Amino acid sequence: MSDLSQIENLVATVQHAMQNERAEEFIDLFRADAVWTTAHGKRLTGRDEIASFTRQVLPGATKEATATYEVAHVLFIRPDVAAVKIRQRPVRPDGTLITDENEGSPLYILSKEDGAWRIAAGQNTIVL
Repeated sequence: MSDLSQIENLVATVQHAMQNERAEEFIDLFRADAVWTTAHGKRLTGRDEIASFTRQVLPGATKEATATYEVAHVLFIRPDVAAVKIRQRPVRPDGTLITDENEGSPLYILSKEDGAWRIAAGQNTIVL
């Protein structure tokens, strides 16, 4: 499987984990030393802190809305490091697009560890 396909699968896993409120599935995508910044600017450092936050906010988060995640652009900085721009569109649980809510524009920095891509850093930004 190509690196691009692996990265698209990682992003699809983010979507699956978020839409199905599977905190552990999401947490497993991160390096142990990852840095994550939420859409509201909260910085989380390390998988343990990311895990603690995710386990608190994810359950019940998709009751009224969730999102789709689409790879918009990939920049391979090195063969084992990629910057991945995401288009995050708000949808209702039935998949209907929510047009009166802002999209997200996350940026993931991925590193390839033992043949698998992992999130090293991420910034989840709301598009105003």
